[in-house]
Amino acid sequence: MIMVDILHRIGATAAPETVYDALTTRDGLAAWWTTDTTGEGAVGGTIRFRFGDTGGFDMKVLAQRPNEFVEWEVTDGPPEWIGTHVGFRLKREDDYTIVLFAHEGWREPGEFMYHCSTKWATFLMSLKQLVETGTGAPHPRDVQISNWH
Repeated sequence: MIMVDILHRIGATAAPETVYDALTTRDGLAAWWTTDTTGEGAVGGTIRFRFGDTGGFDMKVLAQRPNEFVEWEVTDGPPEWIGTHVGFRLKREDDYTIVLFAHEGWREPGEFMYHCSTKWATFLMSLKQLVETGTGAPHPRDVQISNWH
């Protein structure tokens, strides 16, 4: 079975420590992805992300290396997401912290995956905005791209 992945690359003019904190703390995650973020961000913990009436996702924290990477496994949410992995790899290039994002293990590239790829891009831009300016655009202030949330 061939799996497909969502991949994105962004650069932010912020220190790796700042980006890492935004990916591993409840307050950091709530400031760029969804304001309704609860749970424990340490390895072995579960972080719950909710998006109003449309539900959300539970992510088990599989691995972290300070200022280098974060990896989660989706344990609850839409069927297409269950068992997939979300990862953020960080590296320093010139004045940028580069974020290599992957949402890996999709079973097929259906229309929902296309939607999620675009939403991930908007939330990664929110992450960039947060670490560069101090203010992100998390749900419910995120860019609406269609009739799906």
